[in-house]
Amino acid sequence: MRSRNPDSGKVLDNFVEGTTFKEATDLYTFDGRLRLIMLDALERLEVSFRTEVALSLGKHDPKAHRKLEHLGQGFAKPKYRGGPTKHREWVQRLDKKALKSGDQFAVHFRTKYPSEDMPVWIAVELLDFGPLSHLIGGMSNSDLSLVGQDYGGLKPDIIKSWARSLAFTRNVCAHHSRLWNKPLVNQPALMGKALPRELVHIQRLADGGKRLYSIAAVAQYLLQVANPRTSWKSRFVSHIRTFPASPRFSLRSAGFPEGWERNDLWK
Repeated sequence: MRSRNPDSGKVLDNFVEGTTFKEATDLYTFDGRLRLIMLDALERLEVSFRTEVALSLGKHDPKAHRKLEHLGQGFAKPKYRGGPTKHREWVQRLDKKALKSGDQFAVHFRTKYPSEDMPVWIAVELLDFGPLSHLIGGMSNSDLSLVGQDYGGLKPDIIKSWARSLAFTRNVCAHHSRLWNKPLVNQPALMGKALPRELVHIQRLADGGKRLYSIAAVAQYLLQVANPRTSWKSRFVSHIRTFPASPRFSLRSAGFPEGWERNDLWK
C-alpha cells in the first residue's frame, strides 16, 4: 500500500512497510460500501433541497429561477471579464438538459408545451446536486433564510457552503473515487456561533473538518430534519464499526474524533 500525504491525500512514491494485500482489499471493500451508504444520504438530501428551492422560488414566480430579479446579486456576475453571467451559463446548461432528457416528465412537457420553459417545480427535477448547489448559491439571502428555517434555522452562508460540499462528496461517490480519508476540496462551513449545537464538537478537531467525518455529520444533521424516519444513521454507524483493523491506518485519517459515537448526533 502506497503512503499518502496526510494533508493533501496525494499518493507518495514510498510504500507503507508491512502492508499486506488483505489490508488493501479490506480497505477497498470498506470504501466501496461507504460510498453507497453516503450516496443514499445524498440522494435523500438532494430531493429535500430540490423541494425547498422550488417552494422558495416558486412563491415569487413560476419561472423565478430564470429571472435575476428573484435571485441573488452574485448570480448576475460573470465568471470572467467579458463572459456571460453565472446565471446565464446555469440557465443554458439547464435548457440543454431539458431538451435532451429522456425522463417521462421532461418528454411530456416538451410534447405538450413545446415553446414553453419549465416552471421551477418541474425544472428542479433535472438538477443533480452539482447544478442544484449552483442555484442555491445564486439565491437571495432572504429566500435562503426561509429555506434555513426548515433545517433548524441555518444561515444562508451555511446552506450555500454545505450544498457545495455535499455536491463535491456526491461526485466523489458517483465516480467511484476513494472517499474514506479524501480531503474535502469544498469543506462545509463549521465555524461561528450560528452552527447547530450537534456540530459544534467538529470545531475542536485538529483537521478542522476537512475529512469524511465532517460531511457525514452534516448529512446526518440534515437528514434528521428532512427525513427523520430514515435508518441511515444506524447503517452508517454500523458500517464504520467494520473499519479494517490495522496498525498502519485508522479512522483518525478520516477525521473521526475519539468517542464520536457518543455525540448526540449519533446516539
